[in-house]
Amino acid sequence: MASETAGASMAGDIRSPSLRQRLSRLPLSFLVGAFLVALFVVVGFVSLFWTPYPEGALSVANRLKAPLTDGYMFGTDRMGRDVLSQVMAGARNSLFVSVISTLIALVPGVLLGLAAASARGLPQILLSRVADVGVALPGVLVALVVATAIGAGNLASIIAIVVWFVPLVARVTIGPARQILAREFVEASYSYGRGRWFVLFRHVLPNIGPLIIVQGSVMFASAILIEASLSYLGVGAQRPTPSWGRLLNEALPLIDKAPSLMIFPGAAIMISVLGFNLLGDGLRTMLDPQQQSGSARIA
Repeated sequence: MASETAGASMAGDIRSPSLRQRLSRLPLSFLVGAFLVALFVVVGFVSLFWTPYPEGALSVANRLKAPLTDGYMFGTDRMGRDVLSQVMAGARNSLFVSVISTLIALVPGVLLGLAAASARGLPQILLSRVADVGVALPGVLVALVVATAIGAGNLASIIAIVVWFVPLVARVTIGPARQILAREFVEASYSYGRGRWFVLFRHVLPNIGPLIIVQGSVMFASAILIEASLSYLGVGAQRPTPSWGRLLNEALPLIDKAPSLMIFPGAAIMISVLGFNLLGDGLRTMLDPQQQSGSARIA
């Protein structure tokens, strides 16, 4: 009887591993990245409803307060604005720009990549070369030119990031899509009279979905960097809209008197970008069958 109970207990452990066991199987990069990304998202969401002080409130009498002075955890800037409140609001702005631009770019980028992978002859060459040219151009330079032509603001940042991201997504999609199209089950689907786009959406897209997810997480990090760069250069978010890049730009003349004004927004950019990169690396390890099999062989 005791042996049966023990056997049942062992079977139950095999069938339902504990939460600790499940977490231990996840890559460390995924766990750290997920924590940092969650922190970034929570701070941006909370700033919609609460910040220690109104993010744009001026208080000349309290200008250039040092961190942890008079109730200002991160200090104040040259106009007496609370730095912590502006960093929190900057997270909200970076989250908005990165999410919108990435989601908008994924759709045409994936469609362009699928079209280039399935086309033949001249259309395939033209679509592939368009993607290659877009990837070859420096991303920040392209974004800067587009944002300058449109005008300063978040809309300019979003459009500039999308213009750079679309060929990048297409280039990443083309190679794996061609590999899937060469598989036997795709040829069998064509033999049953299925159309090209049916095959692309029914067979190709689900198989390259993990790759797109990983690429999306990396694009979030790039979008945060580009938005901060454009704001720093003066063609991104403008006052009163808070931006980490704008905070760095305004703190530059005061780097000798108040270096903390650059440290806090710079650290926020670094942490958020690191989080998305680690998350993408962890997702790649979890979703890539080759890496999973390689890890199993090593283990």
